[in-house]
Amino acid sequence: MTADTKQMKRALTLARKGIGKTSPNPAVGCVIVKHGTVVGEGWHKKAGGPHAEVHALEMAGDAARDADVYVTLEPCCHSGKTPPCSEALIKAGVRRIFAGMRDPNPHVNGGGLAALEAAGIETSSGMLEEECRAINLPFIKYVTTGMPYVTYKCAMTLDGNIATLTGESRWISCEESRKQVHLMRSRMDAVMVGVDTIIADNPQLTVRHVRGKDPLRIIVDTRLRTPKTVTILNGELSTRTIIATSEIDTVIHRPYLDQGATIVVCDECDGRVSMHDLLQKLAIMGVQSILLEGGSRLAGSMLQQGAIDELVFFVAPKIIGSNGFSPFNLQGITNMTHAIKLDFTDIRRIGSDIVVTARPERLCLPV
Repeated sequence: MTADTKQMKRALTLARKGIGKTSPNPAVGCVIVKHGTVVGEGWHKKAGGPHAEVHALEMAGDAARDADVYVTLEPCCHSGKTPPCSEALIKAGVRRIFAGMRDPNPHVNGGGLAALEAAGIETSSGMLEEECRAINLPFIKYVTTGMPYVTYKCAMTLDGNIATLTGESRWISCEESRKQVHLMRSRMDAVMVGVDTIIADNPQLTVRHVRGKDPLRIIVDTRLRTPKTVTILNGELSTRTIIATSEIDTVIHRPYLDQGATIVVCDECDGRVSMHDLLQKLAIMGVQSILLEGGSRLAGSMLQQGAIDELVFFVAPKIIGSNGFSPFNLQGITNMTHAIKLDFTDIRRIGSDIVVTARPERLCLPV
C-alpha cells in the first residue's frame, strides 16, 4: 500500500462516521498531511455544519500551507449553508489535492477541482474511487436522477420464507442481525412498509439497540386501511409518519392528519399507489434513502418496476417448509427466462446468519 493510498483509506474511515447524519449532503472525510505527518483531519458531521475540509483545516492551522490534502469527494465550489471548500483550501495555501472522486452534483461536477487548479494547486481524482462511491450511493443517485436510493431488506429462512403460514416471523434472524437492521435504519432517511405489514405486525419502525436517529416512516396504503390505533400514529411517532395513498377524499384524510401524520396523495397504477409517483414526491421532500421492509406485495411490485437499487437478505439456518410466505409476490413469472437476475455484491456472516447483498442486474449505478 502506498503512502497516498493509506491516507485516502484514513479519509474513508473518517467519512464513514458521517453516514446517516449528513443527508441531503454526502458523507466526506479529509486528511491533511505535511512532510509525511498528519496535521489535520475531519469529516462532515451533520447537514448544515462545516464540511470535512473545514474541520481538517481548522485542526491543521498554519501547517496546512504547502500540505497535501486527501479528501473522499471533490471539494465543493458553490455556496449553500456553508462557504465553498475550494476557497478555504486556496486561502490555506495547500500544495496538492487528492480527491477520491469527482462530485456528481451538477453544481460542482469538476468545478471544485478546476477552481483549485486555476489557483495553482495540483489536483488529481480517482484514488480508491469505487470505495468512495460506495459510501454515498444514495447521494449519487439523488443528485444524478432526482430519485431516492431504495434498499430492500428481509429476514428469511434458508428455504426462502419470511414467515410461517400463520404469519409468525419473530424471530427468524439472530440478535446480531436484528441489531444490524437497526443500524441500517439509523442510516436511512426513511423506512417504508405496506399497510398489510402495519395491520399484521403493528411495528414501531424506530431505531433501537443502537444509537441513532429515527427515520421517517412511510406506509404505502392505497385505500387508507391503516387502523387509527397503530403505534406509529400515536404520540410523537405520528409526526414523523407519512401515509402514501391514492384516496383523494379529504374527509377520510382528516383523522390521520389530526393525529399528526402527513398524507401524500399519489397517482394510481394497476389499482395501487404508483411507486414512481411516490418516489418522485418523496425526493421533492428531500428523501434520499429508503429502507424497504415489506411486505411481499409491495416488495414484489417495486422489484418488478425496477424501483429497488439494492437488496439485503439476512438468511437464517432454519427451515419451515412450503407452508410459509415468500419475500416477493411477483406477477407473470412462468419460466426462468422471466426471472429477475441479481448480482451478488457481498456475502458475510453475522452471528448464526448469512447476510447476502445484491443488486438487480438491469440497474446501472450512476457515474
